[in-house]
Amino acid sequence: MVEEAKSRLEAAFDGAEIAVAGEGNRCEVRVVSDVFSGLSRVKRQQAVYAAIGDLIAAGTIHAVTIRALTPDEARGPAAS
Repeated sequence: MVEEAKSRLEAAFDGAEIAVAGEGNRCEVRVVSDVFSGLSRVKRQQAVYAAIGDLIAAGTIHAVTIRALTPDEARGPAAS
């Protein structure tokens, strides 16, 4: 499940930094990409859900925690 989710996210977010961890059918996703610049938190999550939505619909992933960040946000406050 982790590798499948990571593969789909890599295809959807070309060049992004992607980390996926999970146990059972629970998954934690972190995507760092310029694509998220100017998008609300909801729009960012919708973009991530779009890449793995069929895994959620099929029950392969039951619960997912998403962190969708721009590169500046990922670097933290010192980057500002």
